[in-house]
Amino acid sequence: MATRILIPSGVLGLGFDEAALWRGVASGPDLIAIDGGSTDSGPASLGTATSKYSRAVCLSEWRVLMQARARAGVPLVIGTCGTAGADACVDWMYDITCELARELGQTLRVARLYSEQEPAALARAYEAGRVSPLDPAPAIDAAAIGTMAHIVALAGAEQIQAALDSGADIVLAGRTTDTAIIAALPLARGAHAGAAWHGAKVGECGALCSTNPTSGVILLDVDETGFTVTPLADSAQCTPHSVSAHMLYENADPFLLHEPGGHLDVTAARYSAVDDRAVRVEGAEWVPAPSYRVKLEAARVAGYQTTLLAILRDAHYVRHARAWADRLERFLEAEIARRIAPDAYTMELRLIGVDATLGTLETTSGDPTEVGVLCIITAQDQAQATEIAKLVNPFLLHYPLTDNEELPTFAFPYSPVHSERGALYAFAMNHVLTLDDPMQAFRLQIDEVAHG
Repeated sequence: MATRILIPSGVLGLGFDEAALWRGVASGPDLIAIDGGSTDSGPASLGTATSKYSRAVCLSEWRVLMQARARAGVPLVIGTCGTAGADACVDWMYDITCELARELGQTLRVARLYSEQEPAALARAYEAGRVSPLDPAPAIDAAAIGTMAHIVALAGAEQIQAALDSGADIVLAGRTTDTAIIAALPLARGAHAGAAWHGAKVGECGALCSTNPTSGVILLDVDETGFTVTPLADSAQCTPHSVSAHMLYENADPFLLHEPGGHLDVTAARYSAVDDRAVRVEGAEWVPAPSYRVKLEAARVAGYQTTLLAILRDAHYVRHARAWADRLERFLEAEIARRIAPDAYTMELRLIGVDATLGTLETTSGDPTEVGVLCIITAQDQAQATEIAKLVNPFLLHYPLTDNEELPTFAFPYSPVHSERGALYAFAMNHVLTLDDPMQAFRLQIDEVAHG
């Protein structure tokens, strides 16, 4: 017997085709699953334990999904709540859920699965040899673990199963692997383990495995031998190519995928078109690991930033923007060194419109009409970063390309030109934690949410 998972989108906050969602509800799913986060946008969300997505947008989309859950009469699961899956991010989604339960008149059993790790306990685990580095991983020790802003462990299928076993209508999970929230129920019902994990990998980003990635909604049917994936938007199709290609997405190996408790091997997988929309896949295998390990992610404060932005439009300076920026950097470094130790700060001049993204790797040529000069200053505290920015300010506005020409005047797009960005966060762990029991590093809280 197949287990049917309805996946509305690759992530809450990105949107989905509502008509397709309701077609999915009418098809009788066993569970609705959606991801809530990612590390794609860097460490700030984990460092601050805040969502990068708009609360208003998430509330709007979650309202529709809560209505869909009520009509389907099945659990609704979200993984990696609030972008990073920290405890505060889970509670942020819980507040949204409670607000909507009151609005919609729903009475719910809500399970919160917490993934955040207490630094002192993790430091003890490190000292006991239960924390191991992946490749690459920053160097850490017990003292460094104590300086982390937030640390999360990535839950797997077992932790999601524990939450579902509580009888929850809605599961709000902290940091999870993208696949765990999809694979958990088919695995619990005895589906083929390789098919469950492979189908979850294909379905993790919704319709990204189809010819219309932005449509969002797909159905995943997992059974004893394989899985079938079907996009539900009118304009979307799954093909053997679009489905097989998803193993390349965010994955170091196109045939292997590591998860808590083992790894997926799709070397022998076979992809075939069921019709002009759906694809059937069989042949993947699940390989259990000798120990149960979960990945750890952490963020730490790496400094404080202040930025400035100036615009070069004079054709002479636009044409020689890199030479001007290099000369200005050398001048400023000498000026700053008279007041501040060189190892107390960093400064970058990025040329927006020239090479701001790739730097020295940029291969395109040609002169733009104007160039934005973004100065990024990172220091040990905000006051020092801003002090350096104020030193830079007049030279960013009036510094010449050569000594024997008149002072130019550039443009600041706003005043004051400097902007305090606050703390700069860096990822600080790429490690795994060995557990004696899958729930050892996780906590469940069950609440009855009544609209009245």
